[in-house]
Order: sequence, then structure tokens, then C-alpha cells
Amino acid sequence: MIMQQIQDNNLQQTDVIIIGAGPSGSSAAALLRHKGIQVTIIEKQHFPRFSIGESLLPQSMVFLEEAGLLEIVKDHVERCAFQFKNGAAFLRGQQRSFYDFTQKFSDGPGTTWQVRRGDFDHLLAKQAQKYGADIRFGHEVLDVNVELAHPVVTVKSEQGGVYQLQGKFLLDASGFGRILPKFLNLESPSNFPVRRALFTHIEDGIANDASFDRNKILITVHEKDHRAWYWLIPFADGRSSFGVVAEQDFFDAYLTGNADLDQHEQLLKRILADDPSLSHVLNAAKFDTPVRTLVGYSANVKHLAQSNYALLGNAGEFLDPVFSSGVTIALKSSSLAIPLVERTLNGEQIDWLTEYEQPLRQGIQIFRAYVEAWYSGEFQDVVFSTLKNPEIERMIASLLAGYAWDMNNPMHKNAKRRLATLAEYCRDDQPQAKVLDV
Repeated sequence: MIMQQIQDNNLQQTDVIIIGAGPSGSSAAALLRHKGIQVTIIEKQHFPRFSIGESLLPQSMVFLEEAGLLEIVKDHVERCAFQFKNGAAFLRGQQRSFYDFTQKFSDGPGTTWQVRRGDFDHLLAKQAQKYGADIRFGHEVLDVNVELAHPVVTVKSEQGGVYQLQGKFLLDASGFGRILPKFLNLESPSNFPVRRALFTHIEDGIANDASFDRNKILITVHEKDHRAWYWLIPFADGRSSFGVVAEQDFFDAYLTGNADLDQHEQLLKRILADDPSLSHVLNAAKFDTPVRTLVGYSANVKHLAQSNYALLGNAGEFLDPVFSSGVTIALKSSSLAIPLVERTLNGEQIDWLTEYEQPLRQGIQIFRAYVEAWYSGEFQDVVFSTLKNPEIERMIASLLAGYAWDMNNPMHKNAKRRLATLAEYCRDDQPQAKVLDV
């Protein structure tokens, strides 16, 4: 342990320490500042910085507005080339399908944007600063001590100075950095197979393709392996985020006997060329940005909170990028946690399991059911069915729009079983409405 005996004369103080200035950290800071609570954010990187998770869900708009962050995003839509989004489109061979989020079952916004996360996250962080949050960019957490009633973190600045910061509460919004899970041994294996994402930004060259709707994310199922899928997230300036997700054996099949494909760009191009339908959409694309990879991103933890700390967003659990749920879960976690933090600072005893973890996981489990059904092929059969029930379509559109916490949605009750039953009806060309009786 780096932490040594604390010296009162060099120990800095704040009300709440937040690790990470991404969407969950910045929204949490904004919410706290609205309540007059002092906030210090420790952020290892400098913004703007590259991140995936660029296709927002309409449910996020509710949380951004609650935190006072929606207007700053609206004000920069044109300047940052944020793309209006009203749904999700799906492609598998010659099969096409889409969901219109404005026709969803749940109340709330039905549109949002697709954003470069570097710009989006920077806007949120700057607004949190305007509200009075102290954000320390280029500072790295070296150690944490939550055994004290008021947690202490040991921090190193980019100039090399080391200091200690004590807060009355600690929030981990470090995303894939997963600071507290690593320091406190909270990590728990995910039951998802290890998957890999290979991704980049491209000049997409599809402005004149009438079959492509820039107002929707396009999710393409690989024709030869339904476990593999591509994302295509358009921005408003003729560029797109493009990536493929699959298990490692899928990628290995493309590497066998092709030594030149150890370069990420060549591998991604080879995989794209193997899907005729998507290749047609991207026939004029230019790969002009380094291709990146992320492996084994799905994660879970033993618990999400204790009496003096809580995990927000991806620091606690990340499922899969297929339905773009990451930012929505991050913002939801801040929305749930901050009222509890305020009550904790006021001396109340909070049951974090029943008031935070269980409500947050309730929606996450809905997302999980759909992610699992996607990779098993069941949800793909539903998406590409030719016999769709409009009522059920609206219920599914709500989930895809991020409304996973709307327990009035009939498709959320026994979600896993109902999806399996719905897939059977789709395969057998039976009326889908019967699934509501399950």
C-alpha cells in the first residue's frame, strides 16, 4: 500500500471525491453542485480524448436535463457535427429492419444524437466546471483508503507531485479504468464470453446512398457468423464511427495464413469485405484514422456501493456495446446515487443495496436479457421477422431507446423468457401478440 500515516498538515479536503470526468462523473458533479456540495474530480487524461460509445439513447436526454447539461449539448450540435438520431436500423444479408424511437411505448424523449465522445464528454466536463466542480486533469489515483469514515485517495499530478485528498464520500466514475474495483478487489467475472471490438472513424462516403438513414445507427449481423456484428454510427459531417465485435475465434479465422493482417486496419478491412451488404454501403469509405481494439470489456463487481463509496457507470458494470447502453447506464447511476450521497452527507444511514444497487441493476438486467438474446440469435430472429406486431414493436423500441427502467413496459416482465417465446413465434410465423400472455 502506498498510503502511509496521514499527516493533517498536507491532507486536502473536499465534500465529495469523484474519480473520472466522463459522463457519469461530470453529471454527478453537476448534480452535486446544484445542491451546493463541494466536488473534486480526479481525471487521469486531458480532454478532449477519444472514446467509443458514441450513439446516445433518448433516455439519456432526461438525465442530461436533470443535471443541467442538456442545453450545452444542444448549443454545440452544429459546431461538433452531432448527428440527429431517431432510431436503430438493422441489416443481415438482404434483410433490413428498423425501430423508430419516436413510436416507443414509454413516455419521454424519442430522439437524441450520435456524438464524438471526445467533444461530448468535454462539453459536459466544462459545464460541470462552470457549476463550480474542481476538475484536476492529468492527475492519477495511486491508492485509496475507504476504511476511514471519510475516504482518502493518494493522487499524483502530471508534474510528479503526490498529495492526499479526503472527502466525505467517494464516487468511482473511472469507466474502463475501474479504479475502485481494482484497488478494493471488487471485480467479479462476467458471464459473457470474452469479446473483442475493432473500431475506428472513417470518411464514410455514403451521402448519396438512399438505403442508408443517417438518423439511425446501423447494426449489421455478419452473414457467416451471427455472433459477430458491425456498428456504423454516422456523424453529421460525412464521417462515421465504424467497428466490428466478435469473439476471438472469429478474428483468428481471418488471421490464419494472413501474416499481413496483424495490422488492425487490414484486419478490419478484410472483415468488412466479407460482408457484401455492408461493403456495398461503405464502398466509397476512406480509412484515415488509426484502428483501435478493446478486448474483454464486459465486467461485473461484487457490489456497487458501501457506506462511504459508490461505483458509477462502467466502473461498476459494463455489458456490451451492441445496444449502446453504456452512457445511459452511466447517467442513470449518477441520477440515482447523488440524492443518496446528499442524504449521507446530512448524516442519514443509507441502505445502498436497496436504494441504489437493486434499482440500478433492475434496468441493467433488462439490457442484459436483450444482449444475451442478441448473441444467442433469438433477438435477431425477432428483429428480422416479417410478421411484426405493432404493439410489441413499440415496447421493444422503448428498450432500444434506453427506457430499461420503465417497469410498466409489459416486455420487461420476465424479459428473458418472453424474448425466447417471442423468437419462437417469429420462427414459426405465429402472431407475436401471444407473447404478452406469457
